[in-house]
Amino acid sequence: MTTANTKIKKHNFSAGPSILPQEVMQKAGKAVIELDNIGLSLLEISHRSKEFISIMEKARLLVKELLGVPENYQVLFLQGGASLGFYFTPMNFLKEGGKAAYLKTGEWATKAAKEAALVGKTEIVASSEDKNFNYIPKGYSIPNDADYFHITSNNTIFGTQLKTFPESPVPVICDMSSDIFSRKVDPSKFAMIYAGAQKNIGPAGATIYIVNPDLLGKTGRKIPSMLDLQVHIKGESMYNTPPVFAVYCCMLMLEWLKKTGGVEEIEKINRQKADLLYHEIDSNPLFKGTTERTDRSDMNVTFVLLNELLKDDFDKMWKEAGISGLPGHRSVGGYRASLYNALPLESVELLASVMKEFSQKKG
Repeated sequence: MTTANTKIKKHNFSAGPSILPQEVMQKAGKAVIELDNIGLSLLEISHRSKEFISIMEKARLLVKELLGVPENYQVLFLQGGASLGFYFTPMNFLKEGGKAAYLKTGEWATKAAKEAALVGKTEIVASSEDKNFNYIPKGYSIPNDADYFHITSNNTIFGTQLKTFPESPVPVICDMSSDIFSRKVDPSKFAMIYAGAQKNIGPAGATIYIVNPDLLGKTGRKIPSMLDLQVHIKGESMYNTPPVFAVYCCMLMLEWLKKTGGVEEIEKINRQKADLLYHEIDSNPLFKGTTERTDRSDMNVTFVLLNELLKDDFDKMWKEAGISGLPGHRSVGGYRASLYNALPLESVELLASVMKEFSQKKG
């Protein structure tokens, strides 16, 4: 039986829900039994109680502090994941009779554009689908008459990432689900950032929205209350009952990130992890990366064995080393090592050493 003080020996490379720091899970587990000595579990307190209102407010303030969010921007913790965010976006930013522009760089970008098309006209300004999304399109033009331009900053399935964000003549909206808080960004450059929590922020169940409220309320359509960002802003993320446990875990995760040195420090660590693993992939004769080198993700490293006959042997080796979550997405196969904030450098060093040893045995 595992106790709270037992060190977890699995090295978790899962793409999400993903690894969380042990201290976060221990604090969360304690709060499930009793929150801050109040005689009640976190799971049974009212979301209108002073205890939870304090948790929500602290979580929102930490988002602003760690990312440098402009003072007038609003931070929300809502439900539905980024998948609901795909529909939130056109409902709140696409004007009646207007047009939305999308950059198609992977599965989730494709789904985001599909949802927008249910609301109004959409235009795909560029796509990397021609090469199975293994690169980020360059040299495209963003239409001046679009109501917004939507991008996906990191692509978990195909392992690509926008290294810089485009200059745009129209408001930019970004799904940052899989790399938010992993590197420095300037939120003032975006009309809205949204992100599912289950990669770098916390467990599944909460979605962060960072939105410029000055751009809302201009679509000319009536929006159902649960899809209206202005309603959620007025309700301070509590128009309906929020995901209490998920928000609490996000708060703990953001505290951990601050204590670690913030986004600037974690970016250095993440780059070190990615460089280490990509170096092993590039120098190892048994493996090959699947994406263009200039567009490689620092969060999701995708690679394949050059000889599929060795798959069973390699799988046996990394599993015996205590590694978990390494298979690629079911739609593409291969391998995917997700290097989210909470994954320690030691886990990446172990994976690289297993790959090296495997090459020495089978190469």
